[in-house]
Amino acid sequence: MKTAPPPATGPVGIHIGISDKDRADIAGGLSHLLADTYTLYLATHNFHWNVTGPMFNTLHAMFMAQYTELWNAVDPIAERIRALGHPAPGSYAQFGELASIKDVPAKPPKALEMVRILVEGHEAVARTARGVFPLADRASDEPTADLLTQRLAVHEQTAWMLRSLLEE
Repeated sequence: MKTAPPPATGPVGIHIGISDKDRADIAGGLSHLLADTYTLYLATHNFHWNVTGPMFNTLHAMFMAQYTELWNAVDPIAERIRALGHPAPGSYAQFGELASIKDVPAKPPKALEMVRILVEGHEAVARTARGVFPLADRASDEPTADLLTQRLAVHEQTAWMLRSLLEE
């Protein structure tokens, strides 16, 4: 006996085993993660351009590695939102509304203040990712859980490495 497919949601139904509500909740959480990641990317790239002082070479290279990693992270997050059937935010206005990370000061701070700001940013992104995890877990959304696990590992390790530069 054949069973009828679940009812369609939108022009083409999405039948991946995750309810419409759970997909919407997860996509909403991932939208915050995308905004935080992009905002942290911009801050890190800004600091790469504007760092000065005796640690210039070290920080310039470190920030480049970090902003490159962040740049490569935004696409998988946005594509997961799309796979869940929702539009990914992509404007500065949307990111400004969704991000938990504050914009960097207009005047570039000193090098170690840049490091401190980036520590706070990576910790904030880790908190955002961790906040989405229960939603993905409850919905048995393994691809999102995997993505979040990967992002958590990167942000927690990067925050640790940056914090190490602040120790005396």
